[in-house]
Amino acid sequence: MGHKVVVFDISVVRALWETRVKKHKAWQKKEAERLERSALEKIKEEWNFVAECRRKGVPQAQYCKNGFIDTSTRLLEKIEKNSVTRQSAWVKDRGKQSNPFVFELSGAQWKELPDSLKEQTHLKEWHIHSTLIQIIPTYIELFQAMRILDLPKNKITGLPAEIGRLKNLKELNVSFNHLKSIPPELGDCENLERLDCSGNLDLMELPFELSNLKQVTFVDISANKFSSVPVCVLRMCRLQWLDISSNNLSDLPQDIDRLEELQSFLLYKNKLTYLPQAMLNLKKLTLLVVSGDHLVELPTALCDASTPLKFISLMDNPIDKTHCQDSDDMVESEQDRQHFDKEFMKAYIEDLKEREAVPSYTTKVSFSLQL
Repeated sequence: MGHKVVVFDISVVRALWETRVKKHKAWQKKEAERLERSALEKIKEEWNFVAECRRKGVPQAQYCKNGFIDTSTRLLEKIEKNSVTRQSAWVKDRGKQSNPFVFELSGAQWKELPDSLKEQTHLKEWHIHSTLIQIIPTYIELFQAMRILDLPKNKITGLPAEIGRLKNLKELNVSFNHLKSIPPELGDCENLERLDCSGNLDLMELPFELSNLKQVTFVDISANKFSSVPVCVLRMCRLQWLDISSNNLSDLPQDIDRLEELQSFLLYKNKLTYLPQAMLNLKKLTLLVVSGDHLVELPTALCDASTPLKFISLMDNPIDKTHCQDSDDMVESEQDRQHFDKEFMKAYIEDLKEREAVPSYTTKVSFSLQL
């Protein structure tokens, strides 16, 4: 008995696949029409446009008017041309000025500072970011001309006490590192004007000795574990900007009005249930950002439209509390999330400055796409 061979008519097979192809094309067409009608596609287009503008150095004011984004390609070409012209002039000028007083370092290949740095005590600025450096050496005290220490997004676990001998230091940025404490000797840097310790996650307090910093106008201690406003901060009499968002605050001190020069106060993502009446005594306050989910009591005058104060009450978006089941390969670190959140708020606040009034409500939507 021979082999059994099953023979199919080729036309039957072809008809089957043609039917499947037609169904697939019909589905693709419906999906394209759905996306075209969907607001998500518009959001995606605007987001990509904004990202492209930022990448090319285009100022936000040129493509965003009163919260509306002009995604015209012709507009991008025009403002990009102007922006490139300005940037070329800036680079040219900077090249002419060649600054031998600035030290810059970045990249994951750096685990410690180069040995040659110790000999360059004439430097006035350090800009070190996105490295694996954990330790700032004690010989930093030799840099008596130092004005700016810009050290964000490294792996720094502590600052040396010798930092307090930098009497000319004006700016200290140690954001998004791994600091758990700040040396009290920093209080000896009497000319310090800006202090950024945000995003260290485990920072719980600032030493009382920082009360001596009477020239400070900017303090950012967001994305940490503060349970109250540090006493030293309340004694910084010239403070104009205070960001203590994303911490564990349950209340504000009754003497918060000691900050008479305060203009911008960011408190969102805390556990505040009320705002004290003393807030009304902050006569120069023009921006207040809180999370409204837990607030049950606040001075009504804060919401009065007749005042120059822009009061922002952010409501948590439920989508932030959901988790994608298939996102194991896209897990972000807590610092990355906090950094993104800060960039979002920075862009939002910059946009508010261009408006005469705050919008009646703002919904922050978080989403991810897998294509």
